[in-house]
Amino acid sequence: MNASTDLLVDAFGRIREVVEDVVTGLDPDELGTRPDDANSIAWLVWHLTRIQDDHLAGVAGTEQVWTSDGWYDRFGLPFPADDTGYGHSGKDVEAVSGLSAQLLTDYHGAVHDNTVQYLAGVDDKDMKRVVDRAWTPPVTLGVRLVSVVADDLQHAGQAAYVRGLLGR
Repeated sequence: MNASTDLLVDAFGRIREVVEDVVTGLDPDELGTRPDDANSIAWLVWHLTRIQDDHLAGVAGTEQVWTSDGWYDRFGLPFPADDTGYGHSGKDVEAVSGLSAQLLTDYHGAVHDNTVQYLAGVDDKDMKRVVDRAWTPPVTLGVRLVSVVADDLQHAGQAAYVRGLLGR
């Protein structure tokens, strides 16, 4: 690895820590609670993990852990296998319920491990590789990875906020 990937591994590790801290000790009802119809902890953690899984598989050219390791079946959610939660309605958020903290952290852990393994083979010159030409300017690998970190940290922070509300 190098400085760029070392920083990214650290950033993804911080997301992992927040996910663990947020869900540990909560039961499925608490994980599914939606204060004022906000997103639940279960939905936020599932979504941030799906985004990381989807986007890393996209840049690596591999199948998502969600389907390759059977997580789609274990979760049993009423969505297509390629659904990441983007654009979900309140009804969709409500459907991400009855999940255990263990299931959420195990899936996140599998995605995290896959991410770290992928990053081990990436160097600074790879960060300049264009991975998405649908944007102006085109998106490089480095920009895509930072985008995933930023999105995941926002959702992890939202989940931590909801956890704080549960204790009030």
